[in-house]
Amino acid sequence: MAENYTARTLTVLVVLMVASAYATSYKVHFHASNTLVTITPESRSLTVERDGKVVQNVLMDRDVQSVSEFEETVSGFMLRNNRGEEIEILKDVDQPHFSLFTIARRVRHARKKVADCVKIRGANWFGGPEQKNQYWPIQKLRLRDYSYLSKQIDSCSVAERYWLNSHGSFVYVDEETPLFVDQNHRKPGYMCLEAKKSLPYDTYDETYSFVYQVGVGNDAREAHIDAVNTILGKPSGHPAEEMVKYPIWSTWARFKRDINETVVLGHADDIIANGWTDSQFEIDDLWETCYGSLTFNTTKFPNIKQTVADIKAKGFPRVTLWIHPFINKVCEPFYSEAKQKGYLITDNNGSTDTWWWNSGLNEAASVDFTNPEAAEWFSRRLRLIQEQSGIDSFKFDAGETDWIPTDPVLNGPRSKHPTLFTIDYLRTVAKFGDLIEIRSAHRTQDLPVFVRMIDKDTEWHGNNGLPTLITTLLQMNMVGYPLVLPDMIGGNGYDPGVADGNNPPSKEMFIRWLQANVFMPSIQFSYVPFGYDEETVHISKKMTDLHEKYTPLIMERFRLAVSNGYPVNPPIWWVSPDDTVAQAVDDQFLLGDDVIAAPVIKENARSRDIYLPEGEWVDGNLDDLHVGPMWLRDYEVPLSMLPYFVRKAMYQSMQ
Repeated sequence: MAENYTARTLTVLVVLMVASAYATSYKVHFHASNTLVTITPESRSLTVERDGKVVQNVLMDRDVQSVSEFEETVSGFMLRNNRGEEIEILKDVDQPHFSLFTIARRVRHARKKVADCVKIRGANWFGGPEQKNQYWPIQKLRLRDYSYLSKQIDSCSVAERYWLNSHGSFVYVDEETPLFVDQNHRKPGYMCLEAKKSLPYDTYDETYSFVYQVGVGNDAREAHIDAVNTILGKPSGHPAEEMVKYPIWSTWARFKRDINETVVLGHADDIIANGWTDSQFEIDDLWETCYGSLTFNTTKFPNIKQTVADIKAKGFPRVTLWIHPFINKVCEPFYSEAKQKGYLITDNNGSTDTWWWNSGLNEAASVDFTNPEAAEWFSRRLRLIQEQSGIDSFKFDAGETDWIPTDPVLNGPRSKHPTLFTIDYLRTVAKFGDLIEIRSAHRTQDLPVFVRMIDKDTEWHGNNGLPTLITTLLQMNMVGYPLVLPDMIGGNGYDPGVADGNNPPSKEMFIRWLQANVFMPSIQFSYVPFGYDEETVHISKKMTDLHEKYTPLIMERFRLAVSNGYPVNPPIWWVSPDDTVAQAVDDQFLLGDDVIAAPVIKENARSRDIYLPEGEWVDGNLDDLHVGPMWLRDYEVPLSMLPYFVRKAMYQSMQ
């Protein structure tokens, strides 16, 4: 372990203080930032203070109580117990505005688990995993022995190991730690970070690591920016402006798998006839001869090149195609070819069997993107689709680790299994340009592409319905993914009683969902405004025009995400980090620092309370000036209205 962490050259002052034979504590003082870290083995506590205020408190594993040896190192100190196990404390950054340190263990395989529990009671917490029931702040979330990696269960496609609190301190767990999280379960008020050598992680190495970092900033906003710049990373570029400015029209929710040439051309005609042009047209599931062939079904699409050309001629300059990483066993000769060449992921018994939502149990396999030859084989087939059809780019689905065989054999360090699959899949497909979207993520904040929210249900309530559109937007931004593509307007229309059944949103839900999207990075339709009435079309056009008006601000924020790591849609406390009222607001969000969106997300509501944080805010509908912090109680919101507020200086500049 030491060889990975002692190369840092910063000097640290370590003071060993012995108050009595039973009350030994070890302290690290960060001089520039006035941060003090104290480990007290007797109480198993790790306490972090800045300027005398406690900003982080961790109840450490019982291994700290058996410490028998202390050693000062170049960049920290080492604690050893009677079993020869080590806990190393390493000072990484000591700057006036920011301090960062690492706690590192190398654990023997025979030891079942190590758990350090972060106290979450007494502060508001942000970040954490994408979930169906997306809480904000996240300290209300309950997790039980939860394997923490990108997985489709609970809609956990984005599971970055990063948590930020309102005191201006964060915790980040290293990607090679086999991490499980137990939050508000065995120990209410705590989030226990557990490292253990268990599936779905690799179980073969003799040892495993438990490494996490704690950062401290002046406030939550500064701490997050420091986390982005030192740990999480920031996008290397951003999606095309055309994908932001104009809507995306998918075939999925409206037609599900019942698509063919007639359906898609009719869909395109309807959109153009109702006044939307220059949009992006997306052909979704089911266009292949069989799942994994990456070959158009000529019964459905007799001449796909002509079909794509016709769609573009109607007024859609960009046409994209839904893609997945699976091959069903019945899809021959493609399955046998991939298996014979070693391009499919196997488990440690040599089986390629897996499943996904378009197969039965053990009736599919997944391409092994950790194998460079397999990744290139897959990419080459996509390029051939583009050449033969005129398709511009792709919507890439899946990528989560629970769609591949359990206990997989992958290329690369065992300590990174199975998350290497997610990482290498995303890095392979991200090469297809600035019109693509992906839906899973893990340590891929640098990719310059849209990360789509996993499918939302057509429901009003919080369990994966409309309210979670906002909380998921905040969660993704605050774990380092600011290029967020919201799910389709009105949700996916899944009928709870019928698999992939069609359950369209009501008129009211469709309009309120669209309004919630206006100040998000992009608007994606499948259900259509003209499927309701003229009023819906009129309101929808007004909302897409408003989004288009603010596209320059969205693009400016994209550029700041690339250059500075700023979120595009932060929570409203972002402009006033110490405002405890703002920290608890879960139904509003910002566009940059200058626009507050406060959509209605409750059925039959025609008024709502709106919180304005510190600053001068002009009502975008009524032109009234308000000075925050303040509540606007019972603000009237007819169905046609989206409440939003613009910082005074920006509002004046846009007039």
